[in-house]
Amino acid sequence: MDFSQVNFFAVFIAALSSFALGGLWYSPLLFQRAWMEGCGLTELDLKTVNPKRVFGGSFILSLIIAFSLSLFFGPTPSVGFSVGAAFLIGVCWIGSAYGITYLFEQRPLKLFMINSGYHILQFTIMGLILGLLP
Repeated sequence: MDFSQVNFFAVFIAALSSFALGGLWYSPLLFQRAWMEGCGLTELDLKTVNPKRVFGGSFILSLIIAFSLSLFFGPTPSVGFSVGAAFLIGVCWIGSAYGITYLFEQRPLKLFMINSGYHILQFTIMGLILGLLP
């Protein structure tokens, strides 16, 4: 596939969806406390982070993910294919890779579930957007 067939608007929206999901997923409404506990972070740690570096870097990485998914899916994927493939990528590739790392690092299962759950849903939503906006 050549890059002229990529819907860059859809890629941008898919990347933005990661921010919306992450804002909710890691908020006090859902998993912030358990995530902080599992990572060993404090409120002070969160306040001392460089937001431009963290959020800017996260957005660039989300763009890379959405762009590569778009290339993987091709120019006119069906919604079913793009959602199903993205979900399987999240579970089988991302979740499994996290699992290996977490086993060796002896990180808590709860943290694995929170982080891999986010990425599984992140990829699935990106697949939905890229399937709806080919």
